[in-house]
Amino acid sequence: MSSTLMVQGTSSGAGKTTLVTALCRIFANSGYRVAPFKSQNMSNYSYTGADFEISQAQAIQAIASRAEISPHMNPILLKPLGNYRSSVLLQGKFYKKMTADTYYKKFVLTKGFQIALESLAVLQKKYDLIIMEGAGSPAEINLQNYDIANMLLAEKTKSPVILVTDIERGGSFASLVGTMSLLSKRHQKLVEGFVINKFKGNVNILTPGFKRLKQITSKSVLGVIPLIEMDLPNEDSLDNKIKLFKKQNTKKLDSEIERLAKTVKKSLDIKSLERLIQ
Repeated sequence: MSSTLMVQGTSSGAGKTTLVTALCRIFANSGYRVAPFKSQNMSNYSYTGADFEISQAQAIQAIASRAEISPHMNPILLKPLGNYRSSVLLQGKFYKKMTADTYYKKFVLTKGFQIALESLAVLQKKYDLIIMEGAGSPAEINLQNYDIANMLLAEKTKSPVILVTDIERGGSFASLVGTMSLLSKRHQKLVEGFVINKFKGNVNILTPGFKRLKQITSKSVLGVIPLIEMDLPNEDSLDNKIKLFKKQNTKKLDSEIERLAKTVKKSLDIKSLERLIQ
């Protein structure tokens, strides 16, 4: 049976996708057979395979893993249509159009979660390590009962969770503490540590904040990732510089992933992460 590790974020755009991409390459370089997984992704930026379509983020993470791109890496893709409606793709194939209300109340906890777990099981038979990416924030208290992309999945799979926050936006300590306080006690226990992302400056300035975080949450900071200028495709609607993944650019993409992985590896407590997946 393979191991799982989950990256969640305090918000959209915190750096989940980038961190998962880096970790996929770091562990692939260490000899693990790695695959990315995101149970549910909302994005209009997709990768089209021979007979399937998934989010481009998971396709790039597969390249980072040196794994074959599979529809099981993103079993549910929601492509927004406006007016709270989306096209729903299941395991790479168009299923139907749904309103948000129908999706949450009549689909996600039954058929949706079942399909996500089936896809995860397919990957677990083939790979040593599945690095899972959450969606948005796990602390959206109006949606927590339906949130198969974050803590419901982590709990079901007994996966250790790393919580990443974007310090460039400000308020990252409050975001971490606030996120933890809005999680149930059983979900708080799944969080193994924090990652501060997009930092500029002297890391020593943050040390008093780390101590206070530990006092309040009992969790440690596992690393501080510097703000990195990257030429990687992205998918977040908050980013006005969307880049699309072009298959002919794979060699350049690979070198960017390698550069990202080297920076992240130097910035994170990789040994602690390895202990989590043993």
